Amino acid sequence: MEGPRGLLCRKCNRQLVEKKTEFSYLGNKFSAPMLQCPQCGQVFIPESVVKGRMAEVEAALESK
Repeated sequence: MEGPRGLLCRKCNRQLVEKKTEFSYLGNKFSAPMLQCPQCGQVFIPESVVKGRMAEVEAALESK
């Protein structure tokens, strides 16, 4: 996964680690590696992913 490294969780002050993350949208489930806090599970989704791949998936699912 591309993106910033060395990011810290604001809540736990722990370094985020790359982990397989499950997503659900309109009843469809998919997973992708994302940066996540190993303690609380908070996920960091980069803006490039939100405006790029996630927007494409949402549009494809909504057109069905």
